[in-house]
Amino acid sequence: MALFRRHRALAALALAAALATACGSPAQDTAKATGTQDSVDAALKAGGTITYWTWTPSAKAQVAAFEQEYPKVKVNLVNAGTGKDQYTKLQNAIKAGSGGPDVAQIEYQALPQFALPGSLVDLNQYGFGTFQKDYTASTWTSVTVNNALFGLPQDSGPMALFYNKEDFDKYGIAVPKTWDEYLDAAKKLHAADPTKFITSDIGDPGFTTSMIWQAGGHPFSTDGRNIKINLDDAGAQKWTKVWDQLVQGKLLSTVKGWSDDWYRALGDGSIATLVTGAWMPGVFKSSVTAGSGKWAVAPMPTYDGQPVSAENGGSTQSVLKQSSNPALAAAFVRWLNHGNGIKPFIASGGFPSTTADLSSPAFLNAADPYFGGQQVNQVLSASSGVVAKGWSYLPYQLYANSVYGDTVGKSYLNGTDIGSGLKAWQATLVDYGNQQGFTVSAG
Repeated sequence: MALFRRHRALAALALAAALATACGSPAQDTAKATGTQDSVDAALKAGGTITYWTWTPSAKAQVAAFEQEYPKVKVNLVNAGTGKDQYTKLQNAIKAGSGGPDVAQIEYQALPQFALPGSLVDLNQYGFGTFQKDYTASTWTSVTVNNALFGLPQDSGPMALFYNKEDFDKYGIAVPKTWDEYLDAAKKLHAADPTKFITSDIGDPGFTTSMIWQAGGHPFSTDGRNIKINLDDAGAQKWTKVWDQLVQGKLLSTVKGWSDDWYRALGDGSIATLVTGAWMPGVFKSSVTAGSGKWAVAPMPTYDGQPVSAENGGSTQSVLKQSSNPALAAAFVRWLNHGNGIKPFIASGGFPSTTADLSSPAFLNAADPYFGGQQVNQVLSASSGVVAKGWSYLPYQLYANSVYGDTVGKSYLNGTDIGSGLKAWQATLVDYGNQQGFTVSAG
């Protein structure tokens, strides 16, 4: 978000500087290492103390349940701030060589920046690679860097269309299955009531990359120190062709996301849809109480009517190399995301990445009163199974996000074509990557 742009940029600069000096190091050397879980099991029996940095709301309940199950283990729970704040502190500890946690929560988009310099433990050495079949393909890919495994997926954010059914019914708007139909719905809604908009968007890097992802784009590819960036590929063009019409047609609300006005607009129907991740129901219930009973969930619109989605958000837990007890830390990660720790996570509203939970009848068939009794998990779980393949983030994605507003954001502000903004973003990212010691090419 723009409010935190300067802070994020400083953190991203520090991360990228560390990354540039350490590419192709321990993370790649141990990429194919495999082992057994014997040392992890032994560490649990022996017990000990570990420190866990996280911001997830379920952490307190998870730690309590873990300590009850394994009374010989003490987990020091620390909220070091949400992603951007924690990453700065984490990077400072890594640079100092001490002071960091044994286990840290890291978003998928940020993982390469800690993994590539060799700051994290490859969990393949503990035999965790055998768990691949238990997770959705997209989230497993997100925790794998150069064939090394740097966490077990926790949450996921397969995207869907959240829409205000009350608005749609009132104005006779059909739920769009394609982006062309979505554009038509935007025009019809705004014409019927100029105070209402199909959605709000003033430019967001996470949304932009997710939309390019869903459109089949592959703008970022990394091979060691070699990076290619193409924010003008077929997927990007496919997305901007639709979204430009919404921006230039003034069919999007300019209410800033996550603001008080944004929550109010969702509650009163001024913003009629959101295309976002499967974690959104929890936000609706906690912050948009006025919308209860008005909203519903449908598959994400596509370009040809065939089901395909993308991820938006999600994180994992990683073990730091500086941990004095990495086997015990790995045991905790296993319990969190491949054991009983998943239960309190789901109970708190988290959307899982484990295929067993996503296909559980209890999960799929739960009727949600907020959404008028709809079994929304059926839609969201189906979305997790059709995430487009082959996506990857930049090794300096956090920096990329921090300068988005100065490039693509201007296209939104000025009502000009987004493609030009993407090209400006690309030029900035190519220059920055080369300055940091990568070999970055465009196109």
